[in-house]
Amino acid sequence: MTKRERILAVLNHKKPDKLPWCADLSYWMHGLKEIGKLEDKYSGEEGLFRMHRDIGSGFYLQGFFPYKERREGYEVKTEHRGKDTITQYITPQGTLREVWEYLPSSFASAPKEHLVKGINDFPALRYVMEHTFYEADYAKIDRYQNYAGDNGVTLCYVPKSPFMDLVALRMGIEAVTFAIADDEGDFLALLETMKKKHLEASELTLASPCECIMVPENLSSEVVGIPNYFKYMKDYHKIITDKIRQAGKFSFIHQDGTMKPLVKEVSEAGFDVVEACTPKPVGDVEIEEIAALIHPNTILWGGIPGGYFTDIVSDAEFDRHVMHVLEVMRKRPNSALGVADQVIPGSRFERIKRVDELVEKYGAV
Repeated sequence: MTKRERILAVLNHKKPDKLPWCADLSYWMHGLKEIGKLEDKYSGEEGLFRMHRDIGSGFYLQGFFPYKERREGYEVKTEHRGKDTITQYITPQGTLREVWEYLPSSFASAPKEHLVKGINDFPALRYVMEHTFYEADYAKIDRYQNYAGDNGVTLCYVPKSPFMDLVALRMGIEAVTFAIADDEGDFLALLETMKKKHLEASELTLASPCECIMVPENLSSEVVGIPNYFKYMKDYHKIITDKIRQAGKFSFIHQDGTMKPLVKEVSEAGFDVVEACTPKPVGDVEIEEIAALIHPNTILWGGIPGGYFTDIVSDAEFDRHVMHVLEVMRKRPNSALGVADQVIPGSRFERIKRVDELVEKYGAV
């Protein structure tokens, strides 16, 4: 079977000849580009797909949002000062400001100042949400489907759930917690506004020709917890997974942090795939426990921590870990070998390529 056929077999709850193996190589490749070590043949969109083929990985990420935003009634200004990117949203209800710092050591950015500091910023954020509109932009899907061919599938994003949008992007968990304590009614009203707009944007993804749809939550159990999940997230997850199913597509959720206790609840919310599952020693539970917690009909996707592709671990430990994950997944229908969550900068080409060799040798289902 081809890489694509193996992925589709598992997505359709059928038996592949061998477990699918898929990786997100984009972050690793970005790191290589930043230090001038990315070969020209791997540059650009087509280069991303060529790298997946050459390294023996099936393709499903990087995904993207298949729509454009159109703003009315407010202005966005962005400036760069050294390593900082400063963005302001100027609205009739006030100005929101955020600062993200680029970290050269990790080839990534992190928030120094969140956009929304507390409930006093809610009117401006509501204004931004209510005056943002969306237009379909599907051209990239056709290109990706052509590039992927028999090596993978096409995946697009819908927005995060409103709660995780605030936690992961606009506020941070500390400010969210204080906002709930200050005025939960106002917080719930904001979530309703965001829900309406997020579902509006989601309709464009649902109507697109992509095969898979991900809610890119970046969910981690110790940040969200069971009470917050039940109160602010699970109903939304049920709504969006129903919509994805009705659209005839496969639903993914990105849960790349600690797994226990939310992986069970998330898998019961209707997702076809819980993706980027992170086992010990990086996550909080062994791969066997993830397999036991997750709903039997939900696809467990992940298993190899991103740091394992570097020299932090030995070749022998890498092989041992991958073969152990393969052993667990072979016994569990509805599993796919993947990275938890990305292959990181500093990884070795040979180490990544080794996974395909191990799958071909030990991955028969």
